[in-house]
Amino acid sequence: MASRLWRYRRRILFFCLPCTLVVPMYIYVSINMIYVLKHGAPGVHPVLQTHFTARGLKFSRDLAPHPVKSFWRSELNSGALWNIIQYKIDSQHNPILNPHLAEKPPGISYKTGRSRRSGNGCSPDYEINNTMPDFFTLPTQMKDFVTSMHCREYPLIIDPLDVCDGGPLAKNRAPTLLLAIKSLTADFVNREAIRETWGRSGRIKSRGGRQRLVRRVFLLGKSKDLHIEEKLQLESDKYGDIIQWEFMDTFFNLTLKDVLFWDWFSRRCPHARFIFKGDDDIFVRTPALLDYLLAEEANRSFSNGSRRSNKMETFVVGDVINSAAPMRSNGSKYYIPESFFKGTYPSYPGGGGVVYSGSLAHRLLEMSQKVHLFPIDDVYLGMCLQRLRVYPIHNPAFLTFDFPKDEPKEPCANHTILLVHKRSPAEIFQLWTETSNPSSECRNATLRVKTRVEFSRQKSVQNNVYYKALLTKMMMHNLFPFNETKMTFRLETQ
Repeated sequence: MASRLWRYRRRILFFCLPCTLVVPMYIYVSINMIYVLKHGAPGVHPVLQTHFTARGLKFSRDLAPHPVKSFWRSELNSGALWNIIQYKIDSQHNPILNPHLAEKPPGISYKTGRSRRSGNGCSPDYEINNTMPDFFTLPTQMKDFVTSMHCREYPLIIDPLDVCDGGPLAKNRAPTLLLAIKSLTADFVNREAIRETWGRSGRIKSRGGRQRLVRRVFLLGKSKDLHIEEKLQLESDKYGDIIQWEFMDTFFNLTLKDVLFWDWFSRRCPHARFIFKGDDDIFVRTPALLDYLLAEEANRSFSNGSRRSNKMETFVVGDVINSAAPMRSNGSKYYIPESFFKGTYPSYPGGGGVVYSGSLAHRLLEMSQKVHLFPIDDVYLGMCLQRLRVYPIHNPAFLTFDFPKDEPKEPCANHTILLVHKRSPAEIFQLWTETSNPSSECRNATLRVKTRVEFSRQKSVQNNVYYKALLTKMMMHNLFPFNETKMTFRLETQ
């Protein structure tokens, strides 16, 4: 009995011993196979996946998981008309929402569902009134803008052909500076003052003695006065510097002048290196401005010995306004109702006078097709710059709001600026005479570097020192007629 039991044990051990060795080997091989499938074989670079699956709530072997939440807003919270229209335009040009845009980018054409064409061009859209609950309470200029803001293609009435040279030598003969001045049809005196002073066309000598080509155009809409229109045609025949489009020349149509000028520039004078855009009631020290622009061009074109001309594609300089909000006062000409626009304005250079490179102007033209028209022209420029990720340079020598009231007037103050607003034709002639023949004291004056904010801070500090000294003196002599803890001082600053 014992020998038979021993015989069975030997058989069991004979058959089970290999199994006990195979099981650990199987586990070892399985672990290695899982590692190789997940991380790849040692010393061999894994092949990158062409598609990646995002983690989500639902997991399936056959279906991609749903995202935890939407990564793109499908609706706009704001009920303001401009915000809604701009949101729709953004959606149309979004390559994520419209993958075909990546293969074939859209050309620079602007069409909306509300665009209405008639025999005379683009007609007002009065159906849009229903989208603004307060439309009939708005000022006339706001109502006119809302009903016609879908129109941005207007034919030229006057188109000067000889401002810039054409042909194969156009680039070599291109102006260094193109002056694009916004003017009203009736402002003959303002235009004449500019032609005779800072807006002269031809080879202009900078303060440093370098001669550079400067050209000039005036940007105009049309008026209802036929007599003025006839005089304007004679003025154009004499000077050849008038560009006029077939839209009414109103304050809220100044943005149209920007958009239509960028288009004209791209066709008629595409190689100009710099563009000055400003009003016809400012004074510009053109020779000093040329020196400044040439220095900026040299600094931006050369870096560590290598040429980087693309830096000029982001060049724009002026009196930069930050953190501005829409004017909600109905009586202001800058009034923007909340039913039309919600939000704050981007940083923008004041429209009285701004300079940007010609290469940036081409980019602004393209971007303007993706930004809906806005009533205030300099804010619209800021909107386009923001989307181009271009940050305007603030220069204290651009005084689009005149000299600060709290700044003491220095004898050579006019020799430290690049431009100043606002000036009458008589004052323009006077400033031109003064700055063209500087006195020995002002001949070497440098551009101003102190900003309006710095003057305000300086005055605030002075006020604080004054009031603290006054308060201390009153406390020492016990001159308070009431409890000093309730006494407050309001420091006046600008």
